[in-house]
Amino acid sequence: MPQQPTSSAHLHAHLDGDAQHAHTIEGRSQKTLAIALGLTLLFAVIEVVTGFISNSLALISDAGHMVTDAAALGLALLAQLIAKRPPSARHSFGFVRAEALAAFVNSLAMLLLVAWIVYEAATRLVHPEPVGGGTVFVVASIGACINILVAWVLSRGEQSINTRAALVNVLGDLLGSIAAIAAGAVIHFTGWVRIDPILSIFVSMLILKSTASILRESYHFLMEGVPGQIDYLKVGADLTAVPGVVSVHDLHVWDMSPGEPALIGHLEIEDLAYWPDVLRAVRAMLLEKHGIDHVTLQPETPHTHP
Repeated sequence: MPQQPTSSAHLHAHLDGDAQHAHTIEGRSQKTLAIALGLTLLFAVIEVVTGFISNSLALISDAGHMVTDAAALGLALLAQLIAKRPPSARHSFGFVRAEALAAFVNSLAMLLLVAWIVYEAATRLVHPEPVGGGTVFVVASIGACINILVAWVLSRGEQSINTRAALVNVLGDLLGSIAAIAAGAVIHFTGWVRIDPILSIFVSMLILKSTASILRESYHFLMEGVPGQIDYLKVGADLTAVPGVVSVHDLHVWDMSPGEPALIGHLEIEDLAYWPDVLRAVRAMLLEKHGIDHVTLQPETPHTHP
């Protein structure tokens, strides 16, 4: 019999009967992220400068948020480019987790930004500082228009965990722009400067709630947690209920890539001669009841273990 080739491409190939999970991410438009990145970065520079000139915390926080948005979009773009790389001899699972990693880093950056805004706002509530209300109003209004445009661009692209993380950042920034608009108008017409830090804290809490959701999801995926739609205990019970299966152990369920669950484990069966029939029944059950297509199981007999 001729020896099979052992190239990386051959080892990663999917043959008949194998699960058809993807090791790469295809079809996601980098153009969408590139446009959003360009718009955000351009206005972030403008808002940073005018924020410090007007001495508005609301505008500075919005500027900082836009800078973070630009970084988030840049990481999202980089992650999508990396995620399209095929698996290699050193990375047999491919690079699909790059998107979740970027989303996790983005979320941590947002938490740091929120902490800084709240600290600065608390300081300004005790010691109010003069703010250029008219400048804040005009610049924040332009910023709101930019955020709406960026959010529209992102919403039309294909959604992934990382793209959604970037969209959450942009929507949070839109709230920041609205708060800055309100702060600018109040300060311009009434002179009440404490509205600036008050609205900054309010927006920070909204940003915190949205960021926490993305942080939990990306962390769970990176830690190879059981997919949310799958009941781990029910999977174990259903496996044990398959005719010919005595018990299950060393069972693991996780996502190979977002929306692509995988399972590995050991099955004790009554007779190894029945293994092909048991495996077919197990694979059919897992796909039908739990949506798990990528299955790797090792058969054992009860006397294998003491």
